[in-house]
Amino acid sequence: MRLVVSNIPLMGKPITHHSILLKFGQKMQKVRQSRGISQEKLAELLSMHRTYIGLIERGERNPTIRTLYKVAKALKVPASELLPF
Repeated sequence: MRLVVSNIPLMGKPITHHSILLKFGQKMQKVRQSRGISQEKLAELLSMHRTYIGLIERGERNPTIRTLYKVAKALKVPASELLPF
């Protein structure tokens, strides 16, 4: 079952909770890789487990706003760079 967050179509499809998590994770991964930072290094910078970073990047976890802020700070980008997808 998919939870529909909004009825506003995104390229013809409704925006779902799962699609938001997937897109955020993909954006986070893209920014991380562009900075040449491994999942292990990012996890170390955030004092988190490496597997949690992978779970976020695969859209399997819903990070908090606090985690979003910490990730952005560790990647040295504004938090807004991780959000538009």
